[in-house]
Amino acid sequence: MINFLDLKAINGQYQTELKEACSRVIDSGWYIMGSELEAFEHEFAEYCGVKHAIGVANGLDALILVLRAWKEMGKLAEGDEVIVPANTYIASILAITENRLTPVLVEPDPTTFNLSLSGLEAAITSNTKAILPVHLYGLISPMPEIMQIAKDHNLLVLEDCAQAHGAMIDGKKAGCWGNAAGFSFYPGKNLGALGDAGAITTNDDELAKTLRALRNYGSHKKYENLYQGVNSRLDEIQAAMLRVKLNHLDSETLRRQEIARRYRGDINNSLVVLPKVEDEDKHVWHLFVVRSEEREALQRWLSQNDVQTLIHYPIPPHKQQAYSSWNEQVKPVTEMIHQQVMSLPLDPTMSDEAVDRIIELVNGFKM
Repeated sequence: MINFLDLKAINGQYQTELKEACSRVIDSGWYIMGSELEAFEHEFAEYCGVKHAIGVANGLDALILVLRAWKEMGKLAEGDEVIVPANTYIASILAITENRLTPVLVEPDPTTFNLSLSGLEAAITSNTKAILPVHLYGLISPMPEIMQIAKDHNLLVLEDCAQAHGAMIDGKKAGCWGNAAGFSFYPGKNLGALGDAGAITTNDDELAKTLRALRNYGSHKKYENLYQGVNSRLDEIQAAMLRVKLNHLDSETLRRQEIARRYRGDINNSLVVLPKVEDEDKHVWHLFVVRSEEREALQRWLSQNDVQTLIHYPIPPHKQQAYSSWNEQVKPVTEMIHQQVMSLPLDPTMSDEAVDRIIELVNGFKM
């Protein structure tokens, strides 16, 4: 069986280092807001090319807290519009509505699956205050153009980098383009913890200071609370393990890009639409997502031949019960994507033989 993702094998490569990191924390006697978190925040900020990284409990909290901080700082107010791709994972939208802001769902570019620039510009109104581009599947959004549009309209930009650790344009990484960015370190991410974890990156000193308080009960100083904050802290053990895995992220990315290159070069089936990318550095291949009008049959064929695939994502946010008031909206591009996409296995520990087998099976699929 070729599993979609083998986390045991991925983490097993570094088990000695990971166990040493855990032991270091256990032996320290300090488990929250300590030296491991401080070191990881410094190292991750340096990796992304920003001044500040703020560790939080998960990727959703990262997005929620940035928007919340901007409200506390007077840069956003309830009801303000935030433009977001319609085909994103629901977390991007939950962060907006959790802050009582108004999501404006924009159809994506059908080639890249990321925010459409023409759709973005058409969606801007006098109530628009922020853009939330999502670097979906590991491909960084067209950030130079997005930042220019934001500058022209005086808009804030919050990058959703949950799937794009290390993706870059002209050497500038995801997480340092916008006013702030949210990262997830969910175990299955390219940089995955061994539990829930997340971080925010920014070059804004005031925002970083506000976020450090908000994540810790709204407190800069123990027992003194500036805000009605939350408890969303990246704990010491997860920070220590992320420090280990950060050292190996670039080598794993190279292997992901190698596998994706094989898929894109060798899969040749008219029933399967492959992802396109102009520059390898832009895409870190968190997921290798193909499209097919015969998705169910293709997935069944692969399953019958012991290849596990997943669908990211079967139901778009505007069709979810959680947002039932949007259910009558029609978004043809988004709905086509959700009806046709399927993710092939892409795991940095995959053997060349497994890659060969998947290519053979996809090429052998027919109706």
